[in-house]
Amino acid sequence: MGREHPLLPILAAFAGIGLLALMDAFMKGAALALGAYSASLLRSAFALVFALPVWLATGARRPPAPVLRIHLLRGVVASIMALAFFYALTKLPIAETIAISFVAPLVALWLAAIMLGETIHRRAIWAAVLGLIGTLIIVGGRIGQERMTPDAAMGLAAILFSALLYAWNLVLMRRQATLAPPLEVTVFHAGMGVIVLGLFAPWLFELATPAAIPGVAIAGALTACGSLVLAWAYARAEAQILVPIEYSGFLWASLFGWLFFAEIVRGTTILGAMLIVVGCWIGARRNEPEQARV
Repeated sequence: MGREHPLLPILAAFAGIGLLALMDAFMKGAALALGAYSASLLRSAFALVFALPVWLATGARRPPAPVLRIHLLRGVVASIMALAFFYALTKLPIAETIAISFVAPLVALWLAAIMLGETIHRRAIWAAVLGLIGTLIIVGGRIGQERMTPDAAMGLAAILFSALLYAWNLVLMRRQATLAPPLEVTVFHAGMGVIVLGLFAPWLFELATPAAIPGVAIAGALTACGSLVLAWAYARAEAQILVPIEYSGFLWASLFGWLFFAEIVRGTTILGAMLIVVGCWIGARRNEPEQARV
């Protein structure tokens, strides 16, 4: 088998983040119309509908027990993470929500060392410091320019909680992608979302209006495609190489927030995001390029 170009996983991760940022825009509209819970459950259901038949048609097999445990664990973490994130989207602008969530890749750099045995360089300390400063600037900009309403405070709390879970999710995705093919990863990601969130359906689910269904269906398709592309990328590069690409989500979020909801990005949000991005690249730099996997 020929050796893949080392930039391919990076480009794939960039495309995957773009697909998921577009999904966020559709999900914000769906969550505002249906509520974060109902929109999240329907998104997972549509993603499963799109991915499961393809997986079955390609000769799906029951994964071994160790792999199944990773699938189940990431499914639980990702489901709670997504619900908190989509709730935050109903309270905050998309770009601001994404920017605050940028603390996740920095936390993931350290979790990768603990859970995956990856070597984290001393530069990661500077990355964490810059990331913290950037996050404080973003939050401080909101507090300084607008009255901190209870809704905004709940949104900030939700996105910080989601970011911590997303850091864990990134590391689990890296381990999961090295043990299972991308399509299997995508199917279990969506399926666990349906199972975990579905447990609360008798009390929380609200039936979607016909007008809201197309947006949720598109979000489900984008979720399946984005998850598939990211799983492919994380199977071919270390977590600390790809987590910086998460920061491209700010550019995508700024674009889609403006196009879909006419959201204006604050100067403090841009400054804070730039500091976090700089910190990310400092922390992820390597002395030698990683050898591409085949």
